[in-house]
Order: sequence, then C-alpha cells, then structure tokens
Amino acid sequence: MRRPAWALWALLALLSGSTAAEEEHNGTVQSVGGGSQCGEYTNQVLEGGMCRLVATLPQLDEQRCPDMFRCTDEVSYWLHQNDERQRQMTSLKETVAQLREELRSHRHRIKALELQRDDRSLANGTLERRLHDVEHHLAGAVSLLHLQGTLILNLQNQVHNLSQLVEQAKKSPGCLVNMVRPNPLMSTQQDLHPEIHHMRNCPMDCASIYSNGARRSGVYTVVPSLGGTPVEVYCDMDTDGGGWTVIQRRLDGSVSFDRSWREYRAGFGDLRSEFWLGNDHIHHLSGQSDYSLRVDLEDWSNKHKHALYQHFSVEDEEHRYRLHVSGFSGSARDSFGWYHDKRGFSTPDSGDICAEISHGGWWYGQCFYANLNGVYYRGGYYAPKAKGHLGPDGIVWHSWRDSDFYSLCKVTMMIRPRVFRKHLSP
Repeated sequence: MRRPAWALWALLALLSGSTAAEEEHNGTVQSVGGGSQCGEYTNQVLEGGMCRLVATLPQLDEQRCPDMFRCTDEVSYWLHQNDERQRQMTSLKETVAQLREELRSHRHRIKALELQRDDRSLANGTLERRLHDVEHHLAGAVSLLHLQGTLILNLQNQVHNLSQLVEQAKKSPGCLVNMVRPNPLMSTQQDLHPEIHHMRNCPMDCASIYSNGARRSGVYTVVPSLGGTPVEVYCDMDTDGGGWTVIQRRLDGSVSFDRSWREYRAGFGDLRSEFWLGNDHIHHLSGQSDYSLRVDLEDWSNKHKHALYQHFSVEDEEHRYRLHVSGFSGSARDSFGWYHDKRGFSTPDSGDICAEISHGGWWYGQCFYANLNGVYYRGGYYAPKAKGHLGPDGIVWHSWRDSDFYSLCKVTMMIRPRVFRKHLSP
C-alpha cells in the first residue's frame, strides 16, 4: 500500500538526528527537495530535551518527489500480483458462465432423449396392438371366407331365377317389379319373399310406381334411366301426396352410420328400418330429372318439422358426389342448404378430419350445421365423453335447438320429381 507523502516527510525529519535538533534550537526554517516543490518544515527544542517538528507538505498532482519517496519494489510486486489475480478472477467468471451454458444445453438434450424414449415405447405398444388387431381380423376373414362360399351358392340360385324372370319379361312389354307391402301380420320369413308385379313401363323412381297405380308405402324395384341397373328402394306413398323415394332414414339407432367410403357408395342398412340408399344410387336417381328433397325431422318430445328444397342432385364418384341443393322452404329453419351446398362427400376413412370427428359420412364443410348421418344418441342432449371424441357427432340439425349437442330422434330424407302431381289415376 502506498504511504501518504506527508508521512514520509515526517519520517525523514525524525531521521535527521541531532543536526536537525540544533537547527531547530535556533528556530531556523529548512526546505527539502528543492524549494517548496516537495514541502518545508521547522523544528524547535523544547524543555526536557524534547524535539518539536512542524512540516508543511504541498498537494502533489502530477509532480514527482525524489526517488526516496517512491514505492518500494515489494509494494510494486504485490500491486502487480493483485492486478494479475483480478485478471484471473475475470477469466474464471467467464469460464463458469460457459460451463453453466453447456450444463443447460446438456439438460435440454437429456430431456429430448427422454421424450424420444417415451415416444418409442408408445410406438412399440401401438405396433403390438396393431399386430393383435391384424391377427383378430385374419381370424374373422377366414370365417367370412367360409360364409361367402355359402352366399355364392345362394347367389347363383338367385341369378338363375332372375334369368328366368328376364326371359319372361322379354316375351311381354313392361317390367317385372318386386313389391313388399307393409303388413304387421306378415312374418319375417314371408317378408323376405316379395311379391312380383308386372308394370307397363319400367319405373325409374317411386313417382313412376305411384303413376302406375301403387298407393301403399313399401319396398319396390326401380330402374333409374341414368344407371340402367335395377335397385330396391323404399317408397313413401303417404307423406305430402306420396311418390317419394326414400334415400335415408334414422329411427332407432339399430344401424351404425360410421361406415367406409365403399359402404356409403353402395349403400347399407335395412330398407324397412334404418338405411343409407347408396351414393351411386342417389346420383343415378337425382341425375335423371329435376328432383326436390324433403327432410322430415322429429325430436325426443315428438315434435315434427320438415325442410323442403326445390332443387336436389348429387354428382358422380369422380366428383366426390358433390351436393347441389337450393330453394328452401318448410316449418324448420334451414341448417342444410345454405352451408352444405356444393360440398363434396367424405367419410371417416377418406382423410377428412370432420368426418373422423363426426363419425359418419356427409357433405362436410368445417364441419357442419346439419349432420343427419351422425351417432344416434338417445334422449336428445349429449356430450362427447368417450376418449378420442373431439367435437359434436350426433344427429344434428343446428337450428332445431341452436345447438350442436342435441341429437334428433327420427330423420327421413326422400326425393321426388318437381313436376310430380298428386293423386294421379293409374
């Protein structure tokens, strides 16, 4: 540590010995260091042989005193060591900061590796479940293969019978049409064997059958002019004058509508209860003339409403069965035409997220205001509680209760030509 200048001057004065004492005795004033540049002092001899020293030292800014007042080599050495230690401390702090940063980086890497390990464990479990499912499906496929062998024999017999009917039809004009008349006294076995009726003209829809004299609702065979292939349909001969070809019905939840693209294309269900007629058949029927669509709705309080659309048609599979529907009227508010018009059809296996969430096939947008092929929920109001449910998936007509979480009790969709006239004579 560097001593103050005045202390060094005092030390020098004391070291001056008897010479200084004699001079002080005379009261003389001495200058040290060449005038007043390094200060001056006076000394006096007091009684008892004591010496009194008075020194006056100037404030030295940039002036340098004689060499005798410089710091010793030892002090300079320790000052140098102190500066070196400070540099080392600064370097150590920088090294510690770098080590802390590397530690944080290593912790992030360890966390990422732990997440990758968890993902791999989950993937392995998923693969095991898939393998189990494949084995289960394989066993089911073997059983179906045996069943299909039996069905093929039955189909061959039916083809033979149909060939005979076709030969008979060639001999006389008109068409042979099967018809099942609803009868509560009819047994299930009798219901599987419809009556065969001959008509003057091949009916292309239920309106044609109505014009040929049929007045009772039931299952009939029609031959759409666009497709040319016979198809069984359910004809409603009672609602609003009759002549309606039913393309969809929901009434008790007995049939699941969570189906594949192929099933919605061909149709599924039971024409006498719940069913979807099939997108190919709907396309062939609606494309042969200008058709109207009627949607009948019923809730769990037995309240009935309907929606009528003057124009309805469905394009072919190449265009994803795109919907065309407009001209709304009816007792229900519109939840179908304004939003779903010109939408393509999609199913849970077609890659559409809305179809996956809604568990049905429909003309989804993002996602729906009407979802008549959704899950059948008893009681009306529902909430998606099952794992994996991401949104509403019931039989919804949004404007019914202004809610996506109210599922209807009964729904029927049916079409007939716009030019249809009620109560035509046969």
